[in-house]
Amino acid sequence: MERLDPRVIPLQQVTGGIFTAVMAFGSLVFLAFSILTADDWPGWLPIVLLSVWLVAMLLLSLSAWRWPPRAYEHTFFQVADQGIEIRRGVYWRVVINVPRSRVQHIDVSQGPIERRYGLGTLVIYTAGTEHAKVELEGLEHGRALAIREQLLPSGSSDAV
Repeated sequence: MERLDPRVIPLQQVTGGIFTAVMAFGSLVFLAFSILTADDWPGWLPIVLLSVWLVAMLLLSLSAWRWPPRAYEHTFFQVADQGIEIRRGVYWRVVINVPRSRVQHIDVSQGPIERRYGLGTLVIYTAGTEHAKVELEGLEHGRALAIREQLLPSGSSDAV
């Protein structure tokens, strides 16, 4: 079994930080608007709401920082002649097996933050309804392309 690229940890921490910042800003604007437009709230309620907001944002920030290393420790994959097996999950463990015969289409994608870290996401589309789209995030981009070529049926080419 192979691990993901360790650069996936700071990548997920950065994306978690961005998510936390957006959530904090949006919820603070909503909270401020609610407080300013409320007429009959007791004077202590805005302080309680702001305290709850602060605690929630601190917990969200802590989670965005601490979760990626734990998820990394519990994510593995194995590519064989028969297909690919992906194991992941900290609390609820999931094992996904994609036989080569079920693979219909494979993409390798990179978002702007993934590109900065040199990582990519392998996206496998299969025949069937359950797990019709299987994603493996956190692969080194060149490794994702190599897995893509390995899983494609020999003698065929996928659209680039």
